[in-house]
Amino acid sequence: MRAIHISTLEGPDAIEVVELPEPHDESMVRIRVHAAGVAFPELLQTRGLYQVKPDLPFVPGAEVSGTVISAPEGSGLREGDRVAALTLLGGFAQEVLARPDLTFVLPDEVELDAGAAFLFNYCTAYFALVERGRLAKGESVLVHGAAGGIGTAAIQVAKAFGAGRVVAVVSTHEKGEVATRAGADEVVLADGFREAVGRTVDVVVDPVGGDRFTDSLRVLREQGRLLVIGFTAGEIPTVKVNRLLLNNVDTVGVGWGAYALARPGHVATEWEAMLPHLRSGALAPLVGSTHPLDDASVALRSLETRQVVGKVLLRP
Repeated sequence: MRAIHISTLEGPDAIEVVELPEPHDESMVRIRVHAAGVAFPELLQTRGLYQVKPDLPFVPGAEVSGTVISAPEGSGLREGDRVAALTLLGGFAQEVLARPDLTFVLPDEVELDAGAAFLFNYCTAYFALVERGRLAKGESVLVHGAAGGIGTAAIQVAKAFGAGRVVAVVSTHEKGEVATRAGADEVVLADGFREAVGRTVDVVVDPVGGDRFTDSLRVLREQGRLLVIGFTAGEIPTVKVNRLLLNNVDTVGVGWGAYALARPGHVATEWEAMLPHLRSGALAPLVGSTHPLDDASVALRSLETRQVVGKVLLRP
């Protein structure tokens, strides 16, 4: 089968398309991959900068959609099932193995492309807003990077789980159109977002970091929460804790993978909580660019240049 190898840590241009044996493990679900999600961790892995550092060479790819080739007895899965799965590694390939507890049958209403764009981003957004952020009905939510995969997921999860107002922060008017399509109530440009929003926000979702972090604290109402998801801007910001004390606000770390994957059954609980909204279309992943396996480096570079809207996919 064809797959992507990271064999050196020299960035996305150094990845290789290789031929590998088809994977086999009777304790795992074997999936014919329709699409694989491309996310910021894979970009970091090409340079050895992600916290998970597999031995070289390895096949990246943490999430896929596809059809079941075979599954262990008692898993509740059968040949031909349309599934979304967290593979953690190995997804950038024509076939992959996944744990049964991290493999979920897709509703008939959901296309396979959307399935490949769902688990990583939407579980992260749900964990951030509902579990860590304690989102209450009617609260206002501001989302940075609102046209990207995490951003569009956060907009929809916020709306589905009771937010009264969602403000999208984007870098261009074109990205604002994407955020509006995802369901944002208001769109503001990153340059000057603090002045545009004022101190009117209960929860900030921040996968960007960088120099907008302090202004994110300043737009929070009393008892507001700033959810730290990542640092796509590259710079890891610092916080002067007197700002937290004076305004009674929280800065909350959101490490979904480290938390959920260490607790068997937790991802399934999140899936079940979101499933009615996935069926109804309230949670509808926005798929951006799709690429063949040979263009995996192009897909990864699109994340690096921050030109991405929606979720980037590979089609092996």
